[in-house]
Amino acid sequence: MTPATLPAPLALPLAALGGYLLGSIPTGLLVARRRGIDLREYGSGKTGFTNTLRTLGVGPALVTVAVDIGKGALAVVLARTLFDDPWATALAGLCAVAGHNWTLFAGFRGGRGVATTFGAFLAMSPLAALAVFAAAGAVLATTRYVSLMSTVGVLSGFVVLAVLVTERAPAGLRLPAEYLLFGVLVTLLVELSHAENIRRLLAGTEPKLGQGGGRHRRSGA
Repeated sequence: MTPATLPAPLALPLAALGGYLLGSIPTGLLVARRRGIDLREYGSGKTGFTNTLRTLGVGPALVTVAVDIGKGALAVVLARTLFDDPWATALAGLCAVAGHNWTLFAGFRGGRGVATTFGAFLAMSPLAALAVFAAAGAVLATTRYVSLMSTVGVLSGFVVLAVLVTERAPAGLRLPAEYLLFGVLVTLLVELSHAENIRRLLAGTEPKLGQGGGRHRRSGA
C-alpha cells in the first residue's frame, strides 16, 4: 500500500499529527541553546524570529525564521503529496502552526506562528504568500512595528486565499475551498497571539524594531 492510497479515515489524523510534530520543532530554542541560553527566559519569552533577533542578533534570527518557514511549507507539501486530500492539507498546515505555538518539545511554549503560517501559505498558494510578504514589508518599512507587520501580513494573505477559493478566481489559481479552514483559523491564532501587542500599539507603548528588546532576563523566569 503506497502512502497515496492510505485509507481516507487515516488521512486526517496522520496529517494533523505530522503537521503538529513538524511545527513543534523548537527552532529558536535550539539555536539559543547553542549559546547556553533558554530563550523562554529572555525578552518576550517567545521562541520565534523577533525574540531571537532581540536576544541573539541577526544571524540566529535568520536561521530561526528560515527553519520556521520550512516547517509550515513542508507540512503542507507532505500532506498534499501523501494523501491528496485538501482537508488533510489544510489540517496539516494548521497543526504545524499550532505545534509552533505550543510545542510538544518545550513545555508547550513556543512562538506566535507567523513564519510557520507564511511557510504554509507559500506551499498552498505562492500568490497568498506574496501578499503576506508585500504587506508585511510595507508595514515594517513605514512603521518599524514587527507586531503590526505580522498581523497585517497574515491578514493580507488570508484575504487573497479567501478570494482564490471562490469561483471567480482564475482557474489556474483557484484553491480548494477546504483551504479556507486553514486561512480562518491560523489568522485567528496569529491575531489572538498578538493581543497584548495590539493593546500596546493602541496605547503607543509598543517597541519598534531595534527598540525594547535587549538581552534581558524575564522577571520571575
